Amino acid sequence: MGKWTRRGFITAGVIGGSALLIGVAIRPGHRTPALARLVAGENESLVNAWVKIDADNHVTAIIPHSEMGQGAQTALAQMLADELDADWADVSFMEAPAADDYANYALGKGFILGTTQIPKILAGTVDGVFLQASKAMHLQITGGSLSVRATGVYGMRVAGAAARLLLLEAAADTWGVDQATLSTSNGMITHPASGRQAPYATFAALAGSKTPSATPTLKTPAQFTIMGQDKPRLDIPAKVDGSAIFGIDVTVAGMKYAAIKAAPVFGASLASADTSRARAMPGVVDVIELSDAIAVVADGYWQASQALATLSPQWTSTAADAVTSASIISQFKADIQKARDTGALKYDNAQGDTSKALAQASRVVESDYQVPYLAHACLEPMNAVARFENGRCDIWTGTQNPLGFKYNIAAALDIDASMVTVSNYTMGGSFGRRSNADAAIQAARIARAAGVPVKLIWSREEDMQHDHYRPAVVSRFRAALDADGLPLAWENQYVDKHEPIEAPLIPYAIANQAIGYLDSPTHVPFGPWRSVDHSQHGFFTESFIDELAVAAGKDPFQYRYDLLAGQPRQQRVLQLAADKANWQQPLGKNRGRGLSLQNSFGTLVAQVVEVTVTNHQVRVDRVVVAVDPGFAVAPNGLAAQMESGVIYALTAALYGEIAIDQGQVVQSNFHNYKMVRMDTAPRIETHIINSMASWGGAGEPGTPGTAPALANAIYAATGTRVRTLPVSNYEFQAQPAEQADLTG
Repeated sequence: MGKWTRRGFITAGVIGGSALLIGVAIRPGHRTPALARLVAGENESLVNAWVKIDADNHVTAIIPHSEMGQGAQTALAQMLADELDADWADVSFMEAPAADDYANYALGKGFILGTTQIPKILAGTVDGVFLQASKAMHLQITGGSLSVRATGVYGMRVAGAAARLLLLEAAADTWGVDQATLSTSNGMITHPASGRQAPYATFAALAGSKTPSATPTLKTPAQFTIMGQDKPRLDIPAKVDGSAIFGIDVTVAGMKYAAIKAAPVFGASLASADTSRARAMPGVVDVIELSDAIAVVADGYWQASQALATLSPQWTSTAADAVTSASIISQFKADIQKARDTGALKYDNAQGDTSKALAQASRVVESDYQVPYLAHACLEPMNAVARFENGRCDIWTGTQNPLGFKYNIAAALDIDASMVTVSNYTMGGSFGRRSNADAAIQAARIARAAGVPVKLIWSREEDMQHDHYRPAVVSRFRAALDADGLPLAWENQYVDKHEPIEAPLIPYAIANQAIGYLDSPTHVPFGPWRSVDHSQHGFFTESFIDELAVAAGKDPFQYRYDLLAGQPRQQRVLQLAADKANWQQPLGKNRGRGLSLQNSFGTLVAQVVEVTVTNHQVRVDRVVVAVDPGFAVAPNGLAAQMESGVIYALTAALYGEIAIDQGQVVQSNFHNYKMVRMDTAPRIETHIINSMASWGGAGEPGTPGTAPALANAIYAATGTRVRTLPVSNYEFQAQPAEQADLTG
């Protein structure tokens, strides 16, 4: 999907009958035999689509999500295993293959319906609709922090519980007893009255021939034995001992290596290139010209990259050749003003009468905020291995969307998707980048042209300068305050809306709101970046609410807390963060605290950042995170994701900037695209609230609140308001401690 909208999902879906999704029974003429051929090995029985059990009673959870460091596959296995009553010591996972029948219906169901209650009589039909829609959209993506809150809740838990019922039914048939007299525990079925006991494996084949329930009874939290527990992540041992295979590790017989250079200005094409010198170099197999790039295929990557460096490709001119970061920002600001003047804004929220409230205000506060383009800068650069033989294409890579890649590559090569296979591997970083198939498509085209299997590896420079970037954004604010400093109105206009649609919305009780946007396209390609639009709007809105608190002469914590009246869950998260950070305790000279609150991907996160500012430099000392995900399936994993999100966001806020000059990206490597490193990383403390509200995500919610809490802390320490990122572009003067303490 491009932009994930609920209407778009339904529109794209094929309205089907009552096809079952959670483990379809293995029986002649049904689709499950095809699934068994895909995933079941010797002495393994596929109990349902997501559960297989081998002769040694080992349970494998089949997970339709990728692993890119977030630990989702282990958390999902926990959810399935708990409902199955499996022995965790006998549980592992495998990733679902990139096949239509393993399209992830549960992701779509969770995204569209959420907690909507479906009558049992309609459950199978609804599941069938979502299966057909997921197939039509080739949906197997990992993103949107949907793994636990969608696939886990509506897929893995149901699959585990349904498989358990099938095993009980099979045992009852085998032993000739009433199913209600049987119990399960740690992968065993027991009949207390007779003393019989047998492992699940005894009944797995028979269970797999039966039709599962689409609405099995799920456990209550009090019954959980695996969910909510800190279990060792199943993917870690292989990463520690070096046996884990990343996309860049893959080799196939007869493989050659390719290095590539794409047009430096996005949208330009290859005009010409003198390839004679490169072709004469030792080890060079071929030089391949693509429409917007040129590649060298050689026996080794060093040979390919050295030959590539000898080329002097000429590129076509484009209308963007003179574009700079400054001209892009000027365009954004001019377009905002024009949209305001002409009434051309499209609105996320329009309530009350902001114009009237502004006219009656005791004080009006206005501010413009902006953020630059950002790269993903994955430590493992883009790569893929491709083989094209006899009209078939095989791809080996790390991807967030294996099934989607299969269809992307088929379309690019103009072949049927049945002629493409995608084998997915662990990713060395992604955060949205590996949801785009560009490198895999390049590898496929090069392999077809060269006539040999090819491993394409992007250089770090290519990776940095041909990303799909987090968009640059300008956001304009205006607020009306009454005599007591309370907000009467909130106006916000910004450029370019992407996803999720709710990102610019605020939780605070302000009667009059006008939050609108306009389109202001540029030639720079954009793509999903960790927490997507929340990463920009979190900085904007939580910085501006801080400005209002300061303008009102009120404590930023108390100001927020009072505006959250009637929202006790939000208040509780905010209060916990403030308490754990000792919000009311003065920090002293050159130091400051800043606060933020974010509701993203179904999870509430409050953060307090502490900084020290000396010699114009900002040092982040401590970050306190309070998080309410509804329920933490894997508490240590949730804490790790909060820490990861904070570090990712700090890197962006402190240093992150992709600049455009003459239509091209300026940054090329980590020397001019800096990262937070171990010696500059702060102490991070995470405190979890299990409110048992709807379960939320973990991979992204830790990111949006860090930049505003940092900026607010810098204001508390220096009196300088950061409205444009990155922070490294500022030179700060510390202020007296008593002034810093005034704002927390």
